[in-house]
Amino acid sequence: MNYSLLLVDDERGLLDVLELSLRKDGFQNIHTATTGIEALNKIKEQSFDLIILDIMLPDIDGLEVCRQMRTQINTPIIFLTAKGTDMDKIMGLTIGGDDYITKPFNSLEVIARVKANLRRQEFIANEPKEFGEKTFKLNNNVQVLKESGQIRVGETYIDCPAKEFELLIFLCEHPNRIFSVRQLYQKVWGDFYLGDEKTVVIHISRLRKKIEVEPKKKPSILVNVRGLGYKLILKDEEQQN
Repeated sequence: MNYSLLLVDDERGLLDVLELSLRKDGFQNIHTATTGIEALNKIKEQSFDLIILDIMLPDIDGLEVCRQMRTQINTPIIFLTAKGTDMDKIMGLTIGGDDYITKPFNSLEVIARVKANLRRQEFIANEPKEFGEKTFKLNNNVQVLKESGQIRVGETYIDCPAKEFELLIFLCEHPNRIFSVRQLYQKVWGDFYLGDEKTVVIHISRLRKKIEVEPKKKPSILVNVRGLGYKLILKDEEQQN
């Protein structure tokens, strides 16, 4: 497999175990970092197809490392967390993580999650492009540019992490239709995703912050239908190009 992976953890022994497991499964282009600064420098030097990032790093908190990475790249990021509460997981997804794994973990689980994220990323990259830019106009101020992988709010273009954008595109392509959290989980994350369903809720929240005027109090585009799920409101006069 010619994918380039970056593993970030301050435990050298854990990095060795991860690297060995991945190499046994066919991944050969593997790089490691033991600090946040080292990881940030590496993404400036070269591009990676996927990053596994520990939250507890000795110099910079892994959440802050992710936040800084997201200003430069949209590469899938899988968090490693040793804490027993859900807060680190939720915070990690909120600031731009795509997935998480709780320590101690099974190497087979790590490999399954890595492959699932790479497959989604590859699918998006290789999806046939139509002539021109397919645009979903959500209202007079917000547009979603499918081929560019961007959201346009007014005159500002906003980049999205891959999985977040995939969820938005799915909802744009199925407007005014209610999907339960479980349905969205299955449609967007697929059978290979091993996380829990709260991931969908967190990604919806992140999208609302990008496209809604009042994301918490009164969302008008990505709305929750109590007891049923979510739907994206697209009026007749606001159809996609």
